This record gives sequence, structure tokens and C-alpha cells, in this order.
Amino acid sequence: MRGSRSTSNNTWSGDWSVLHSLLPYFLEFRGRVIIAMICLILSKLASVALPLAMKYIVDVLDTTQTRVISLPLLFLLFYGFLRFSSIMLGEMRDTIFGRVTESAMRKVALNVFKHLHKLDLEFHLSRRTGGLSRDIERGTTGINFLMRFMLFNILPTLLEITMVAIILLVNYGISFALIILVSVAIYSIFSILVTDWRNQYVRTVNELDSLSSTYALDSLLNFETVKYFNNEQYEATQFDNNLAKLESARMRHRLSLVALNTGQAFIIAITITIIMLLASQHVVSGSMTLGDLVMVNAYMLQLFIPLNFLGFVYREIKRALADIEHMFILLQTSPAINDIEHAPNLHIDKGIIEFKNVNFSYKSDRQILKDISFIVPEGEKYALVGPSGSGKSTIARLLFRFYDTNSGSIMIDGQNISHVRQDSLRRVIGTVPQDTVLFNNSIYYNIAYGSPQANETEVKMAARLAHLDDFIKQLPQGYDTIVGERGLKVSGGEKQRIAIARMLLKNPAIMVFDEATSSLDSASEQAILRALREISTNKTTLVIAHRLSTIIDADGILVIRHGRLVEQGTHNELIRKGGVYARMWEIQQHQSNPTNQLIADQLDAVT
Repeated sequence: MRGSRSTSNNTWSGDWSVLHSLLPYFLEFRGRVIIAMICLILSKLASVALPLAMKYIVDVLDTTQTRVISLPLLFLLFYGFLRFSSIMLGEMRDTIFGRVTESAMRKVALNVFKHLHKLDLEFHLSRRTGGLSRDIERGTTGINFLMRFMLFNILPTLLEITMVAIILLVNYGISFALIILVSVAIYSIFSILVTDWRNQYVRTVNELDSLSSTYALDSLLNFETVKYFNNEQYEATQFDNNLAKLESARMRHRLSLVALNTGQAFIIAITITIIMLLASQHVVSGSMTLGDLVMVNAYMLQLFIPLNFLGFVYREIKRALADIEHMFILLQTSPAINDIEHAPNLHIDKGIIEFKNVNFSYKSDRQILKDISFIVPEGEKYALVGPSGSGKSTIARLLFRFYDTNSGSIMIDGQNISHVRQDSLRRVIGTVPQDTVLFNNSIYYNIAYGSPQANETEVKMAARLAHLDDFIKQLPQGYDTIVGERGLKVSGGEKQRIAIARMLLKNPAIMVFDEATSSLDSASEQAILRALREISTNKTTLVIAHRLSTIIDADGILVIRHGRLVEQGTHNELIRKGGVYARMWEIQQHQSNPTNQLIADQLDAVT
């Protein structure tokens, strides 16, 4: 059944929603979170006590010359203990909470990864795979950054500001506390506003930097084309123009940073000056000691040092929240293909495939399949033929239930495939696709992927049945040879044989071949076809073919044209009928003759 997709417009309502979605991942480790928070508070208490200890050291040194050796020593030892405790408790907090953050990152990434595999083919065809991987990577990195800076920078700073304000209020009156709170508020508001203004320059620099890198990479990848047309200077000029724009944008970005730093420094200088003037007056009047003056000054420096990074932290937290939101939007995306509630597993007895009045369209304005009905009997081999775009591969996709039909039904042994569990359906069907894609791993890994629990003997037997063993023996690393990204280090024919071996290892009850030998030479093709005939004996097989010579032994041939089933029968029956199939056969027989290329080119037009 078709589901609806959720979008960012109606799923998320701000940054708090992101934080709320993260909460369950952290509550799983309540004990660690509580201990980390206790360490955070104790660390801040030790940090706030440092200026107090310094005050007493200064006061003792200033007023009690007879106890210079004893009392200051105790205060100095206590000061050292506080500083060590502050650092040590902070390290303990990071270590204890680090496990929570790492676990949250792992579980969120795993959930998104598993969810992406549950989504339908249409979703993945309409999204860039690189974009999806970046969403996961940035999201998990965002969780780490968010927790590290919100819990270990913003929260401790707010806690410290509160403690300092209370200490100043209790000891020196409301004026000192108000100056601290007002100055911190002005500093924070200024930093946030200027950072929001600066973001336009940050985005411009990032975009131009990506543009320059992309242009350079594209130019170097097309090295031969540049040489063919003597366009080295043209490429250099274009690249320099991009670099000039980037240089200008970086200058504006740097000037905006100067504005932020200057404003922050001005606020800090004004605040410290006012505080020191007020404290100096109190010292002169005798209501404060030199130790009090030192303590107030230490608090000011202690508060504004972490606040100095507020602009950066604010910008990065906003970015982290956006990245996490994008990742959670993926989790909220509903698959278009869903199992019905309490769907049973598909039970295979005979492997009979039946299409009943199937209609299907990828988009409403173009129907692909029109009232398709046919039956593939138990253990027989049926072929789908027809011109490109007629809907042959779509039939295979519907059988796998990558899509649901618009109307009509698809049955296997009398069970509607839309009423059974998808994993049980796909477990009994094996396929060799037209466009074979391999993992960037060894040949052995790619074959064994058909049945990960298979032993080495079974894997090598599948390779022999697919006529891969001679090729593998010629390789220095044999089965351990890496095939490269998407299998680009091996030829098209070798990729198809690996795909065939992988499918044979799966040993499914129903087999689907989509142009499975299109990249093979004639000798290899005939060898593979003989092997496939042996393997597919007594197994229901559906073959999608362009070269009709590969399916003349089929028990039945289904001719698809413009999304309709126009002919059905064996090879000989269809030849005698003299219809669409017979004309296709005649044209393909002439393709090997150079004088008949014009006729060969008319294949699609005739059909």
C-alpha cells in the first residue's frame, strides 16, 4: 500500500523539537547523565571558589605579616587543590558523558541507516546517495558538537554566571551583581545579532569555496578534453575568476569577524573598567580589601573568557541543530511501500507467478503497464521481450514489490504479494540486473553477498557455475581482488558473471534475469546460458531479453509493446504467427550482416 511522505514543513517546529527527539537516546543512560551533571556542578563550584581563595591569600599577605609563612601556605595549597579539582572533575565529566554521546550518535545513525533501507526505490532514485550519506555524517557530528558545547560550554557558563552574581550580591550589594548580569546580557545579545549578520558571509565563502573546488576537479577530470581543444589558458582564467570571487568574499568575512571581535572586546573593556572603578572606590573607603578587588577582577576575566567564543558556539550550535533536524527528517519519512498489519510470510510451494490485469504508472501523466495478465507455470522459463521502454524491467520491479500496482494484482502460488511480508517475498526471488553494481570489496565478498552464511566451498562452486573460476585464477590476488567502486576495476562481462554467481549462491525458488548476458562475448554467453539452463531446471524463471537468440528455448515468450501484452507463445509458435515477434527475430538475424545495418536500426520503429 502506498504511504504518504512527511516533510520538514509539517514535521518539525523548531530547535526544541530536535532536542526533544534526542532526549530518549540520552535517558537510556540516566545514571551516567546524573553523575556527569554532578561532576559538572562540582567542577564549577571549584572554579568559582578559586577567586575566593585568591582573595584570602592577598588579604593575608597584605594585612598579617606575622603569619606570612603559615596561613598563606594553607590557602595556596587549597588554591592548588581547587584548580586541580576543577580540571579533574571536568575530565571525569567528559569521560563519563562521552559514552552517552557516542552511544547516541551510534544508535541514531544506525536507526537512520536501517530506515533508509526500508524506504522504497522511488525515494532513492529521487535522492542523491552522497547527500544522504552527508545527512547522516553531519547529523551524527552535530549530536557530538551539540552535546559538547551546550552541556560543557553554554550550561556551565550560565551556571557560573549565576553563582558569581549571587556571590557578588551577597558580599558587595546589588550594584556589582547588576553590572555583571547586564554586561553579560549585552555581550550575549551583541554576539548573537552580529553572528546572524555574519552568517551571510560565511555561507558565501563556503559556496564559493565549493564552487572553486568543484570547477578545479571537473577540469582535471576532463584533462584530455582540455588538451584536445588547447583550452589550458581558458581553464586557468575561469579558475582564477572563481578564486578572485572567493578572495573578495573571504575579505568581507574577515572584516565581519573583526567587527565581532572589536565589539566584544569593547563590551568587556567597558564592563571591567566600570567594575574596577567601583571596586577601587570601595577599597579606598575601606568597605573592600585588596583581596576583594583581585577577586572581582578574577571573576570578570573568568566569565568573559568562555563568552569570548559565544559567537562561534552559537553559530555552530545552530548549524548542528539544522544538521540533526535533516537527519531526523529522514527518520520521519514514511516508506511508500508498507507491509499490511500482521502480514504473513510468503510460503513457496510451486513458484507459480501470475499477473492479473496489472496497471502501473510511475507518474500519473504516463502509464507504463496497461492491463497486463499472464501466468508463469511451476518450474518453467518465460521470457519478456519488446522494444526499449515497453515496460519489461518494470514488470520485474513490480514482482520484487519495489513498487505497488495502481490496479490489478500479482500472485505467487495464489498469494497476493502486497499482502505478505516484503522480506519473505524478496528472500525467495533472485535476480541478475541489467546494470550490475558491485561493492567496493573483494570478488569473494561480492559473490558471498548472495548468502553471507555460505562457506568457501559453496562460494567457489557458484563462481565455477558462473564460469568465473578461469578468470579468477589469472588474477594475482585471486578471490581477494578488489573490484573497485561500483565494480569499475572489472569489465562489464566479469561484473555480470559475478552477479550471476551471487544469485546462484542465493539459490532462490524464483529467478529473474534482466539482460543477464548483455555484456558477455558470444562464447561466454553460450557457456553461461548452458549453466543457467542447468541451474534453472525445475525453477520458475523470468528472463528479460533483448537478444532473442538467448531465449529461443523458453517455455513461453511474452511480447510487450507500449505497455501491453501483444503476443504470447513459444519461439516457434510466434515465428509461425508472423507478428511482432517474428519481425523482431527477422531484424536481429540481419544485424550481423553489415549490408543490413539500416534494417537493424529500424528495430524499435517496426516494433
